[in-house]
Amino acid sequence: MNPAMLYTVLVIAIIFEVLGTSAMQAAQHFSRLAPTVVMVLCYGVAFFFLSYTLRYIPVGIAYALWSGLGIVLISVAGYLVFDQKLDLPAVSGLALIIAGVLVLNLFSKSTFH
Repeated sequence: MNPAMLYTVLVIAIIFEVLGTSAMQAAQHFSRLAPTVVMVLCYGVAFFFLSYTLRYIPVGIAYALWSGLGIVLISVAGYLVFDQKLDLPAVSGLALIIAGVLVLNLFSKSTFH
């Protein structure tokens, strides 16, 4: 599989993980049925696509990308959708996560290029 397609599959997994986490917030401790169902479905799709990428990308690299980008995206979603504020240390930490993901992808020989 070519690298662009493989990373597209990983991005799809990350997007569904972020949607699932957002639905978990909306589910309010599983007390709301629709967001709970959306959460379960999104996590199922996310893990399916993540598991596919693990055939080609080392688990540590795939999980670093999954978790790093997921953290940044869910923080943005929390800010935009749930009105959760981010202070300067939070934004700085998110910037460091983005920097780490970039270093991993641009300079590591462990990633799939």
